[in-house]
Amino acid sequence: MNNWREIAVRPDESIRETLEVIDEGAVQIAIVADGHDHLQGIVTDGDIRRGILKDLDLGAPVASVMNEDPITARPQEDRQSLIDTMRARRIHQIPLVDNEGRVVGIEVLDDLLEPEARPNPVVLMAGGLGTRLRPLTDDCPKPLLEVGDKPILETILEGFIAHGFHRFYLSVNYKAGMIEDYFRDGSNWGVDISYVHEEKRLGTAGPLSLLPERPDETMIVMNGDLLTKLNFTHLLDFHREHGAVATMCVREHETQVPYGVIETDDQSMEGIEEKPTERYFVNAGIYVLEPETLGYVPENEFFDMPDLFKRLIDEGKEATVFPVREYWQDVGRKEDFHRVNGEYEEVFDT
Repeated sequence: MNNWREIAVRPDESIRETLEVIDEGAVQIAIVADGHDHLQGIVTDGDIRRGILKDLDLGAPVASVMNEDPITARPQEDRQSLIDTMRARRIHQIPLVDNEGRVVGIEVLDDLLEPEARPNPVVLMAGGLGTRLRPLTDDCPKPLLEVGDKPILETILEGFIAHGFHRFYLSVNYKAGMIEDYFRDGSNWGVDISYVHEEKRLGTAGPLSLLPERPDETMIVMNGDLLTKLNFTHLLDFHREHGAVATMCVREHETQVPYGVIETDDQSMEGIEEKPTERYFVNAGIYVLEPETLGYVPENEFFDMPDLFKRLIDEGKEATVFPVREYWQDVGRKEDFHRVNGEYEEVFDT
């Protein structure tokens, strides 16, 4: 990326303003530089997410969350040296600075490489009945409903392929034959697809007990009825960085109380807050699991993902959450289906 100024911010700019720069720059990083182009630090997508989890004020200066001592390189370094450095340090971007510490550019690993082939299996849960979408699902399983110009599940598949994933399991039940006829073995997309057949409904985690073998690699599990622009590489990096056995993607959800809320101490009124907004993290239907977690899934029984996470936590296992800031939309209801159809071209075809 030659024009590094497109992703540059000043140290006193807000985290919220930096978020906009990161999102528009599409490389998940902002360079913090002073008025003379001297590098002050960098802010990554992960830094922002950690700030969100800590309830950090987005109006605070970005200097409060930036990495003040990032890995840098000289502009004369060769391509392979840059690749080796980024791989060794497990980073995806590296600012280029001159001898005076001024920024002159930035290199992005994805620009230097073809997407790295990832051995991690992806399990897509595609067996639901789609009851709330009837009559659309009377003759078509929900994952095959077309949004934009292709089935929901095909857009999901292509999103993973773009990040180097090539091993897929589709858990199927309702109208399974239609899904198998469409995707077959995955060769049309240059990937391997296998099928897990639910003879009865097993929830969002139960089908994992039907996998033909326990994977050796960290796996991603995702509901087959949602669309997102999530960077799955960043999700895996976040999971590994935190050393968890399981990571749940979450979305921030706001609920406004339509009344004035009274603050009391016993019978005494201490204040009134008019129509406050409460914020929660809610399950986004995307998970990262270590192979050992499959030992906690009962065999061929109905079992949802929240049940698995509760069991892991009760057993003292480390579980973490990954805030999804990117586009995300569940396609569970008719109004969701119509909304995402209206948004598809702008979000996925650009």
